[in-house]
Amino acid sequence: MNTVLPLLEAPPRTLQLPDSAREGLTRTPFGLYVHVPFCATRCGYCDFNTYTSDELGPGATRSEYAGTAIAELRQAAETLGPDLPTVTTVFVGGGTPTLLAADDLAAVLAAARELFPVADDVEVTTEANPETVTPASLATLRAAGFTRVSLGMQSAAEHVLAVLDRRHTPGRAVEAAREARAAGFEHVNLDLIYGTPGETDADWAASLEAVLAAPVDHVSAYALIVEEGTRLARRIDRGELPAPDDDVLADRYEQADATLRAAGFDWYEVSNWARDEAARCRHNELYWANANWWGVGPGAHSHVGGLRWWNVKHPAAYAGRLLRGESPVQDTELLDDDDRALETVMLGLRLREGLPLTALSEVGRARAADAVARGLLEPAAHAAGRAVLTDRGRLLADALVRDLTD
Repeated sequence: MNTVLPLLEAPPRTLQLPDSAREGLTRTPFGLYVHVPFCATRCGYCDFNTYTSDELGPGATRSEYAGTAIAELRQAAETLGPDLPTVTTVFVGGGTPTLLAADDLAAVLAAARELFPVADDVEVTTEANPETVTPASLATLRAAGFTRVSLGMQSAAEHVLAVLDRRHTPGRAVEAAREARAAGFEHVNLDLIYGTPGETDADWAASLEAVLAAPVDHVSAYALIVEEGTRLARRIDRGELPAPDDDVLADRYEQADATLRAAGFDWYEVSNWARDEAARCRHNELYWANANWWGVGPGAHSHVGGLRWWNVKHPAAYAGRLLRGESPVQDTELLDDDDRALETVMLGLRLREGLPLTALSEVGRARAADAVARGLLEPAAHAAGRAVLTDRGRLLADALVRDLTD
């Protein structure tokens, strides 16, 4: 079982990594994640750690946030040193990172370069809502070294965006993708959500067509998940909206896969498609490979060598700790070999390449053989010693993971 390591009541100045977590530190791919917790409005389906207020306490305002994040980056370098890992990916997520001034995001990236060795071909991504970027801000980000932008499109249907409480107009995401390409971004992604109450087959087809009209080389498509405690969940509970239908979600997924494949996109993870290998999101691949990353920001999660930790969630509490020179870490857990093996299966099975059968337990291997018979795993790959999802298996990936790891 994993071991929770309690922190002292007065948090230490920096997190202390055990020797076991330091093993292989400089040989394992390493990324930085920077969480920006601000949103202009709170979307009805979202349960992320985000805040709409611009005044959350000293150090937690938008104007001060870049300096606060940089303070944690300094702690990260101090904790991981003296032999620092080389940063291969940087991902700025949220929230809405592009609510911060482009110069502030550039300053955070510049600090990472000053504090860490950075790979020559580093992938640097920012998420963005379409209405929060302009040609000028995108040009500033590109000049600062950002190479990839991921735009939250969700849908091309106005009434679907309204149910999701999204603020942009249906055509704005495609327009923003064109602006990103014009600014010189090497890779552009559009995010879609399918299965929203009221979405029709025609709505979903129109969303896919709109994506393919944009200059993108990566598409993410996720089934709508109704998270407890969200506005959307309350509306469904009151009977104002119908709950997403599993059969409809499966149909939408198959429609997306067929449309994207016909346009030259291949899936490389159950919910992600890319035009070629270079267009894959390397930062997400780092997560799926159980590599190492440091998460900066309130509520951000990190993982280094089997040690996982997460920061305090509220931006004011986070900023306060850093202002006092304390660690923002809320708690930690040290994963044992069984935990890490389980996560390898849970993450690896969702990938196009699948995972070796040797990663499964004896019971798991027997169930994998049964999954082949049920059409969920590829027979040829299984014969070659790998568990690889079939098209039908992708629809049931979560259930199959549970079956193979039970």
